[in-house]
Amino acid sequence: METRGHDLGEAARSGAILTPKMPIVELSLACRELSPPTPERTPSAVVQVALVDAQEQSLAPHSWTEVVEGTRDPLFLTGVTFPPGYPICEETRVKLTVYDVKDPSHETRNILGYATFSVGDLLKSKEQQLTISLRTSDGTSAVGAVVVSRLKMGEIEDGEVDHIAADVPGQKCTLVCESPHGTLNDRDNNPLMNAVFKNPVSKLYRFQTADSQWMQVREQMAECTVSFGVPKQLLALYIQEDAARIEELKNLGELSPHWDNLRKEVIAHYGQVISSYQETLGELSKLTGPSFKPSCHKGQKYLEFVPINLHTQRMRVTCPRGADTMYDIITVGAPAAHSQGFKNGGLQRLLSRYEAEKRNFSTAYQCIYYSPEDTAKARQVLTSIGQLYPLISSLADRLLESAQQQSLDRLKEALQTLSDKTEQFVHALKDELVKTALLALHTARPGYVTKLGPPVCNNVGRPGSETPPTADSPTSQKAQDSIPHHSEYDEEEWDRVWANVAKALNCIIAMVDQIRESHGDEPEAVPSEAALTEATPPLCPGDWPEQLRPLVDVLKGCVTEVADRARKSMTFVLLQEAVCSIPQGLLLKQRRDVVFSQALAALTCGFLMRLYAGVEDKGFLQQLHVVGLVAQFESLLSTYSEEIGMLEDMEVGISDLRGVAFRITEAVSHNPAYLQPLILGRRDHYTVEVPLPPDVFQALPNEIKDGKPLQVYPVLFNIGINEQQTIAERFGDISLQERINVKNFETLDGYYKSLSDKVPLECLPCFQTQTELKDLLGTLGQNVGTKKRKNVEILWLAGAICRRMNGIRFTSCKSAKDRTSMSVTLEQCALLRDEHHLSKEHFLRALDCMRSSRLAQGGAGHWEDPEAPSVGDSKPVTRHFYPIALLLVSSHLLVVWLILSLVFLLAKYQ
Repeated sequence: METRGHDLGEAARSGAILTPKMPIVELSLACRELSPPTPERTPSAVVQVALVDAQEQSLAPHSWTEVVEGTRDPLFLTGVTFPPGYPICEETRVKLTVYDVKDPSHETRNILGYATFSVGDLLKSKEQQLTISLRTSDGTSAVGAVVVSRLKMGEIEDGEVDHIAADVPGQKCTLVCESPHGTLNDRDNNPLMNAVFKNPVSKLYRFQTADSQWMQVREQMAECTVSFGVPKQLLALYIQEDAARIEELKNLGELSPHWDNLRKEVIAHYGQVISSYQETLGELSKLTGPSFKPSCHKGQKYLEFVPINLHTQRMRVTCPRGADTMYDIITVGAPAAHSQGFKNGGLQRLLSRYEAEKRNFSTAYQCIYYSPEDTAKARQVLTSIGQLYPLISSLADRLLESAQQQSLDRLKEALQTLSDKTEQFVHALKDELVKTALLALHTARPGYVTKLGPPVCNNVGRPGSETPPTADSPTSQKAQDSIPHHSEYDEEEWDRVWANVAKALNCIIAMVDQIRESHGDEPEAVPSEAALTEATPPLCPGDWPEQLRPLVDVLKGCVTEVADRARKSMTFVLLQEAVCSIPQGLLLKQRRDVVFSQALAALTCGFLMRLYAGVEDKGFLQQLHVVGLVAQFESLLSTYSEEIGMLEDMEVGISDLRGVAFRITEAVSHNPAYLQPLILGRRDHYTVEVPLPPDVFQALPNEIKDGKPLQVYPVLFNIGINEQQTIAERFGDISLQERINVKNFETLDGYYKSLSDKVPLECLPCFQTQTELKDLLGTLGQNVGTKKRKNVEILWLAGAICRRMNGIRFTSCKSAKDRTSMSVTLEQCALLRDEHHLSKEHFLRALDCMRSSRLAQGGAGHWEDPEAPSVGDSKPVTRHFYPIALLLVSSHLLVVWLILSLVFLLAKYQ
């Protein structure tokens, strides 16, 4: 990826003096009395800025201004910036070349004149301004003058705006400076920002306010290391989870031939997935270079887990009066499985169809049908076992260590913790699903018979005639007859097994109470007489560990037995779910993994950006740990053709983010390697640990420092805005968009009610607009319930509500390029108008300014087009869509258009 940073590198290699270090230098340029190229026309001027290398007798190009048309006295609102660390010093000479642009495409231009100056002359000037004559190439005559003025960092002009800037006909309000190597925080070198956000690009604008003063607006855009860091961590976790599932299947023990064959088939499929993920992870680990995936690579299989064009953008506004204000937004391509295509739709449609067909598969494979809620519960039980079982064992050992030390306080504390975790363990496994799954597993052992017919081991066919029972349906005689039984199985055995855990714990509690009583420490709750006589032996003199060790061993044995049985039963549930998934479910799981990886990378990036910005805001931190944050995804996808599938993928991916929590941890140091987020957990429940430097971490509220999970509430609002959406609204179906907006409005409204109940309004940011949050939500609710074509007010309201509630803002389209850029710039200008009094007369000029800065022109770099291919790779774009206006005349023309398009595609790919 080539950027303007290439020019910086060239300047450094060209021998420019690097010392002493210079402060940031920002310049504004203007010309006076330019000589017209011909008497008939005035010049359209543009200035190239370059550094002069006296030793090598060469130029290092630095930047260009915008083109100002139709005036001899152009004021260039595109400026020049040399950020800290740039290879310049006072002796550095700068050459300005003024061109006359002849055609609208700016491809033909003639040189009007040259001017040179040294940085030192400008800095030493009392007025911080130089007026330099423009000379022709032979240096014989003057063709005008260039005025170079230094603009200090954060300096605002309080006086009237120069009449040249306001009154020149045809002059466009364009950007003031470009800084390819600026930091995300202009005032200081923020180690947090620099650790996670890379390759920042800054642009500076000066816009006119309603009272004819200047405001400065800095846009700062950067890549984020989580674009690749999160997918790589998730792939490793996917591999680890699937490998653990294989081991659990192998540990099920001996099964009947029918179930053993199905188990081998499922293990083989898991192995294929693991192999594929390992290959992808290996390819990602080899990559170096930019920290984002351009849209031209969205079809690459090995990059499918990486989000498209994930970038952060911060707009920082400095006004003549008032403190600086920052507005953050994350831009990213829609999380979707582009490499797998959308021929059959996206995840939402595919999952609905799969659940409808799974009952038939369960009949064919002689399985019990388990609902998605049951399979999710089975995974949760397995996770609880994996977390609590080793924890209880270690806590029991800690209890014995406390007894060995004969410390009553430590013994009491260790017992309380052990009791809490054991009760949590029993509660997690005391579920009807575990009990019914144990019965199903019992009947899958070799040699057991069913009430319906021959032994299971002889029945290896796929009957397909019986209706599969459901694990969550009410118990009935018919359902019981469809589940195989065996006379030797005791259905109450499971109840006795987990009840033994509680009894063993009570024995330990009674013994500890006796120990405390014998040393004069009165326990809070004295056990009953029956518990003392039946559960514990008489207290004998001796060491405390000798009294407790037999009881602890009994507890460990009971917990081990419960964990083993529950683990096998839940593994058998997932085996049956996997058996039914073999035709297409495993492919859906891979697709869901891909989409979730992209969505989680974007969410992590947004959370980091928001956390770093508010780490010193006590109100924000209170909201963070009390309620959590809302993450509002704005989507501009149409409900037509392939983008329907993208939206269906995105809906599921954003919804899956509800199982994600964040936790703040203390980093070892400020080293960037220790400040990268860490992902833990399993599918359906991940925790992202965000390390902060020790000094920052210690200033956080105790709730956050204690590791409290921080919740995020993702919401998605979609409004298609392109020409394909016009077709969808007139001839297609937009019910998907309507359903998404209504459903997510309910989530947003619920978050607001929780926020208003638990957090004071003083914790929320202040805005100039006086409309109450409640009124904004009411208006949004009315809009999502109203049928209106391209109702972009939904997006405006959702974005405003998100900012008012300290939320995280995302904007997406197919590739996070054109539509996303148009939306972001319009939102930024609206914020400048509503919050910072941008002159209404200059609103469109400011909007044109921001949008023109994103057009690819002459070495523009990745700010304008992150995925722009090289010239050699560029190919003409084939278009076979006929004018939309004709299609809207009659549905018959639409049919003709579809037929012609189909013929064209067949001819093309044949």
